[in-house]
Amino acid sequence: MQRRSFLRNSGLTLAALALLNKESLAAFLNDPAWKIKMLTDDIGIFTEKGGTIAFYLSREGAVVVDSQFPDSVQHLIDELKKKSEKPFRLLINTHHHGDHSGGNIVFKDLVPHVLAHANSKINQQQSAIKQKTEDKQLYPDQTYTDTWCEKIGKEKICLHHFGAGHTNGDSFIHFTRANIVHVGDLVFNRRHPYVDKSAGADIASWIKVLDKAVKTFSKKTTFICGHAGQGFDVLLKADDLKAFGEYLGNVLKFTEAGIKAGKTKEEILKATEIPGSPEWKGNGIERPLDAAYTELTVK
Repeated sequence: MQRRSFLRNSGLTLAALALLNKESLAAFLNDPAWKIKMLTDDIGIFTEKGGTIAFYLSREGAVVVDSQFPDSVQHLIDELKKKSEKPFRLLINTHHHGDHSGGNIVFKDLVPHVLAHANSKINQQQSAIKQKTEDKQLYPDQTYTDTWCEKIGKEKICLHHFGAGHTNGDSFIHFTRANIVHVGDLVFNRRHPYVDKSAGADIASWIKVLDKAVKTFSKKTTFICGHAGQGFDVLLKADDLKAFGEYLGNVLKFTEAGIKAGKTKEEILKATEIPGSPEWKGNGIERPLDAAYTELTVK
C-alpha cells in the first residue's frame, strides 16, 4: 500500500509497530482518504480532494505545487514534516482555482514565497473579491510572465506559460532533472474539463498550448495532471497530452457543425458524447460545449 510504503520510507520501524496493540495497529495501517505516491526518491504526488499536489523534498526545503483545500493540504503538511525536518521552501500554484490554491492560507507562516503566473494572481484576487473570501487567501508574492527557473537543491525547477488554455494564467511546472511536469488543469485525463471563460480560457489557444508542450518536453517526460476520469490515472505521457488536444479539437468541430446546422445552444448541450473522442465520458459534457459555443459565436 502507498500509505505503508510512505511510512516505511519515513523511518517507521517494526519495533515501533510492536508497541501498538492489535486494534491500534489496524487503524494505523488503514489506508486514509488521502494518498501519497513517490515518483522518485524525493518527488511525489498527493491526492485527496481537489487538484493533484506534487511535492519535492530538497536539502534546501520542500517545494509544493498546488494546495487543494485547507483541511486536505494539512494532511500533506503533517506527513512531509515527518519525512523531513527541513522547512518549506516554496509554494507554487499551477493556476488560481480554489481546488488548487484554496489551501495556500495554511502555508502563511510556513513558506517564504508563493509563486504563480501573473494572471493567476490577478484571477485569484478578483475571484476572492467577488466571493468575499479575501481573508481566506494567501496570494502569490512572486509572479512571472513567460518563463521562470531556479535551482533548488539538486533540481532545476522551471515554470512555463504558453498562452491561454484552461484559464489565461496556467503554468507547466518542470522538475528538469527528474523530467516530471505538473500540468495542473491543462489536461483532464478522460474527463470533461471545466473551461473558465471568465478567467480568459480559450479552447483554440489551449490546443496550441498543448502542441507546444509536446514539442517542448520529451516522450520520456512524466506528466502530472490535476484531474482524471474514473479508472484513469493522473500520471500521463506525451500521447495523453496529444489525445486531450485532439479531444478539444473535436469539441470545437462538433459545436461548429451544430451551429452551422442551425441547432440552438440548448440542443448542442444535449450531446452525450464528443464524436471522435469516445474515451471522454461521464458528467460534465455541457461544460466544454457551452464554452465552445460562446467561443464560436461571441465576437
